[in-house]
Amino acid sequence: MSAKILVCDDEQEILDITQMILEDAGFEVTAVIDSLKVEKLIEEQKPDILLIDLWMPGMSGDQVIKSLRLNIKINHTPIVVISASRDGKEIALAAGADDFLEKPYDIDILIDTVKKNLSKPLSA
Repeated sequence: MSAKILVCDDEQEILDITQMILEDAGFEVTAVIDSLKVEKLIEEQKPDILLIDLWMPGMSGDQVIKSLRLNIKINHTPIVVISASRDGKEIALAAGADDFLEKPYDIDILIDTVKKNLSKPLSA
């Protein structure tokens, strides 16, 4: 059974490309452009990992992460932020992300980052 990934980005092209790459690598992917839907989708679909952009309308990625980390039902979900922001890594990790990937990303690094974060033991 392949791992389930939820990807959230406000740029449709990046969302489509990321989804295609991950599906070609054998993952089951749900892509969402609206950051306000992320928490509900995680509760419903229980993905194994979340990939999220940092700067989005509605709710920024760091706001989504902070909200997820407060939700006891889903706060264990690994989160990787993908962003082109110069200070994105510090913001993402401070918000509670598990990892950071800089845009534009290399396909192999994207897949390796997902696999690495899926294999991490859950923190208590």
